[in-house]
Amino acid sequence: MKGSEDFSDNSSREEVINWSKEAMKKLDSLVDEKRRIEIMTGCACQYPKSDLKEMRKTYEETKDIDLVHQMLQEQFVSFLKNSLKLNNELIEEIVKRGWGSGGVKKGNTIIATKIPKSGYLIEYMKETDPEKKRALYCHCPRIREAIKSGTKISLTYCYCGAGFYRGIWEYILQQSVKVEVLESVLRGDDVCKIEIHLPLEIVKK
Repeated sequence: MKGSEDFSDNSSREEVINWSKEAMKKLDSLVDEKRRIEIMTGCACQYPKSDLKEMRKTYEETKDIDLVHQMLQEQFVSFLKNSLKLNNELIEEIVKRGWGSGGVKKGNTIIATKIPKSGYLIEYMKETDPEKKRALYCHCPRIREAIKSGTKISLTYCYCGAGFYRGIWEYILQQSVKVEVLESVLRGDDVCKIEIHLPLEIVKK
């Protein structure tokens, strides 16, 4: 969209946020929902493919979606323990809340609740003010700043984050999956929840 080419390291956060707000308005007005989701999920940060290769291989060999889901959850717990160096009590709390890349699987859907931005995780857990918690939660720096300033941006933007989960499961399954944003701190919710719709024919196998 026109204007982005003028951004530099010296651009203010306010300029970037306002551009993002207007970009989403334009996208919403010109493009149907299905295409908007395709565009925004395509902008997502991607889970490292090297960390998914074993799961993809396991699925190819077993076609066991529950086993692969368990492997993804175990990898997430390992990340909390070995990379973030969290204590067992906090890890248990995170898992109990259903946070993380694995999510909670039921039938052909997975509800994935994003973990708060890892760099702010401890601060988030200690914070008691709901608005401040929401501002600490999001992984996107411009959205964290938008929440702090009270700037409203279309929920369409959150399909960028939903694309992270879409990328995981499309790589493992080698099939298209659909994602839906159920809750978002951008909309005033306490957390961000993404529903991943797995192909029915895969789950039935």
